[in-house]
Amino acid sequence: MSNLIKITLVAALLLSIIIPFGVYLLGEHSKKRYKKSLAFNVFMFFGTFVIASIMMLATPVAAATTAAEGMSVGNGLAFIGAALATGLSGIGGGIAVASAASAALGAISEDSSILGKSLIFVGLAEGVALYGLIISFMILSKL
Repeated sequence: MSNLIKITLVAALLLSIIIPFGVYLLGEHSKKRYKKSLAFNVFMFFGTFVIASIMMLATPVAAATTAAEGMSVGNGLAFIGAALATGLSGIGGGIAVASAASAALGAISEDSSILGKSLIFVGLAEGVALYGLIISFMILSKL
């Protein structure tokens, strides 16, 4: 029974992506048609995720207590630390890339020969998020 539900959820998710593109490509192009296809896409996509999350959270209580028996406060704090390292470095990297990329685009529009230098600065800003992810993997590997 659960395999049938999984197949149905995957099919609904794929159809929510494929059908709006088919509506977009076929037929006349009007704003009303675009809005209908977007509404269908959003409804199917998020509806699929709501149903999937309900199914995932509907686990038996015995399985949840068995998994929690081996946990300690130190393990919980390690999970929180890994989440903070990943999340905050991702936010910081996003802010850095936003600033560096907009400045790089402005500089490239004036002088196209500095494309390589500007890409290096944008790549360095993205590295901040990768470093946070590496730190979280190191924290989780100690558990």
